[in-house]
Amino acid sequence: MELHELTVKEASEKLLNKEISAKELSGALLDRAKTLDKDLHAFLAFTEERAKQDADSADAAIKQDRAMPLTGIPYAVKDNILIEGIQATAGSKILENYKATYTATSMKRLMNQLPVLIGKTNLDEFAMGSSTENSAYGPTKNPYDMSRVPGGSSGGSAAAVASGQALFAFGTDTGGSVRQPASFCGVVGFKPTYGRISRYGLIALGSSLDQLGIFAKTVEDVALIAQTVSGPDEYDSTALNKPVADYTSLLNNDVKGMRIGIPKEYFASGIDPEVEKIVKDAIKRFQDLGATVGEVSLPHTEYALATYYIILPVEVSANLSRYDGQRYGFSAPGKTLEEVYVNSRSLGFGAEPKRRIMIGTYASSAGYSDAYYKKAKLAQQLIRKDFTDAFEKFDLLITPTTPTPAFKLGEKSDPLSMYLADIFTVGLNIAGVPGISIPAGMTQSGLPVGIQLVAPHFAEEKLFTAGHAFQKSLDQKFKPTLTK
Repeated sequence: MELHELTVKEASEKLLNKEISAKELSGALLDRAKTLDKDLHAFLAFTEERAKQDADSADAAIKQDRAMPLTGIPYAVKDNILIEGIQATAGSKILENYKATYTATSMKRLMNQLPVLIGKTNLDEFAMGSSTENSAYGPTKNPYDMSRVPGGSSGGSAAAVASGQALFAFGTDTGGSVRQPASFCGVVGFKPTYGRISRYGLIALGSSLDQLGIFAKTVEDVALIAQTVSGPDEYDSTALNKPVADYTSLLNNDVKGMRIGIPKEYFASGIDPEVEKIVKDAIKRFQDLGATVGEVSLPHTEYALATYYIILPVEVSANLSRYDGQRYGFSAPGKTLEEVYVNSRSLGFGAEPKRRIMIGTYASSAGYSDAYYKKAKLAQQLIRKDFTDAFEKFDLLITPTTPTPAFKLGEKSDPLSMYLADIFTVGLNIAGVPGISIPAGMTQSGLPVGIQLVAPHFAEEKLFTAGHAFQKSLDQKFKPTLTK
């Protein structure tokens, strides 16, 4: 097995046993990344000097027998997550020359274990999109078929892990931006409960919906990483002081007797037949593992997408008002202060941020807030209650992650058709519940398909237990072709 094919756990064992060094491992992945990424464009920047320093620190810790499970493991970070002294463009021209002045809490917790940062990954501008085609720096391609998208907005991170350019990566998930690209790229993608992992140091999109997310090849790897970065944070009042279970110790719990609900609204018309078959095969597999399965209704599902695309733009309008050409980021000259604002934002923002800023400003303006935003917030409570009621009867829910496999680059030029790509994922962000996408099969044309597991608030361990059992039983390797 080549080094880039290792899981986090396998690489950690080799490092701790001194079979390989962190310098050797990170060097191999960086070399691979710099070769592959000319075509894939998963990265916006490589942190080569930082990687050498990190690898030296990791090797020193290993030599002194003070290494931890993530010591020496090469990873990548979506370019809207802050690491002091390193670029954070958020995929936008308006932050083209910005370098972070502080480090996100989640990244500080991770760095305590001495992993090796190899680069910052591509994304839809300000994480607005489902294909990574909205990046101001060009699209990322899917490593299974480079004529297709990797999903979005965290498409760069998903593609980096799928193609072996990093052993794990971080993204953000506001409406499916980790789970959807994970499904398209054949990797595991995890979104925690809102409040489980600090948002301090994430460039804000929708503050009530944003979450840090994790990509890796296995559920086992994701559980270990989630264990490392979860918990309360004095810098983020929304990071709740809830106990974090020992996820890794619970991985091998029995799923026999686990109650899994199938939301009937997620199997409506419009699902690709191959996707539907793969998901139904996965449901049968859970039954074979001893879980009990039953149908459940989430009756307000039909309002989730509309609710999301009112709440999110309102928050976008507020969060992106700080990019005014005065405080930091891109600034265009003008004769008056107003001209500086207009010129800076006109030239600095791409089409999708402009679209959402205008929608959000309109929906929150006087005379329209009650008609749109207030109703969306009321609908949010109904959607949240749907999930709460479902979890009175079931331990987990299972759904498709996406209605289709990865679509072609340029195929969804209409914004509305692009928004529909998130139809099975946005509900979780509206309700604040945790979810995970796990590779479940391949289409006849060789494209991966994921299933989505959903758990009650702060019950991530149920996702990891069930997901780990499913992955072990499937025993299927998802390896991209990297063909054009």
